[in-house]
Amino acid sequence: MIERNTFSPDWLSSPGETMEDILEEKGWTKKEFAERTGYTTKHINELTNGRAQITAETAERIARVLGSTAQFWLTRDAHYQAALEHQRAIRKAKEDADWLKELPLSWMKKQGWVRAFQHRGEQVLECLRFFGVHSVDAWRQRYPGQFAAFRSSPSFEKKEGAVAAWLRKAEQEATDMRCAPFDKQGFQGALAELRSLTRETAPSVFAPKLQNICSKHGVAVVFVAAPTGCPASGATKWLTPEKAMLVLSLRYKTNDHFWFTFFHEAAHILKHGKKLLAIEGVEGMDAKLEGEADRFARDVLIPRREAQELYDMSNFRFCSKKMVSEFAEKIGVAPGIVVGRMQNEGWLPWSHMNALKVKYEWIE
Repeated sequence: MIERNTFSPDWLSSPGETMEDILEEKGWTKKEFAERTGYTTKHINELTNGRAQITAETAERIARVLGSTAQFWLTRDAHYQAALEHQRAIRKAKEDADWLKELPLSWMKKQGWVRAFQHRGEQVLECLRFFGVHSVDAWRQRYPGQFAAFRSSPSFEKKEGAVAAWLRKAEQEATDMRCAPFDKQGFQGALAELRSLTRETAPSVFAPKLQNICSKHGVAVVFVAAPTGCPASGATKWLTPEKAMLVLSLRYKTNDHFWFTFFHEAAHILKHGKKLLAIEGVEGMDAKLEGEADRFARDVLIPRREAQELYDMSNFRFCSKKMVSEFAEKIGVAPGIVVGRMQNEGWLPWSHMNALKVKYEWIE
């Protein structure tokens, strides 16, 4: 990781310095320059000292007398003024350097979400650019401001920065995805096709298919690893009235967790309106909505009639991996999903049959 050191307040060349260099080459005094341009010596001093900005009229006069073009002098001054403003912004941003402690900054740098800077003020500005806000106060309103529902958990406040960074990265990726306008009936109708993807074991195979199917119905599915301190396994958020974001972190890395989380989040999109920010894995979500989403995911993956058959099979004394695999094939889901359901229902010990689950890993 390369840290940039671009803050250089002691070296900043003004257009006035360029004028003085040209005057020295020509052997002119500022008084003579003033006479040639029609300005007072005082105004020329202000121009060369950088205290007066160059207007369009001034640029035209300077160009006639010193050469080059009016556009050159206007551009030169604009760059200088922008650099001065950037320096002021960096100095002011340094006052908010403690905010960086709230963010998973090392993770964000490592993942390339933000560039690394030695100067704390410049690092603050870089993180504000990442979040798309002009100040830390604006960040607190836009990001932690969304988390009011989760603050019933005393521990959540310490995680706000990590959750906010994860959601922001997901927003960036989802915004870039092309999607058709949201179609509730179409998305609902695609569930069977999406469910069939659980049989695929390689994310490189099923992930593009999953994203493609969902994008046709206005849902942008993105995969973003959760940074240090972010407990989320999935989330949904409406980016616009016509586009929903569904983000998955692969936090638990097994196919039963992954697919349950996906269909849980799909339930929020289909059932719970367009104002809800749902984050799976953090405390404070509405228990009723979470219960509905859990039941939806459970019933999509293993419908109630098949669940009864699974319950009866689990009570069989010699329930084996072979029986589970055959049952999974019959109903069209991955064996690991059946194992996860049995474990969650208490029909199978957590230590049993985990070899039937598929594990996923992030590729760095």
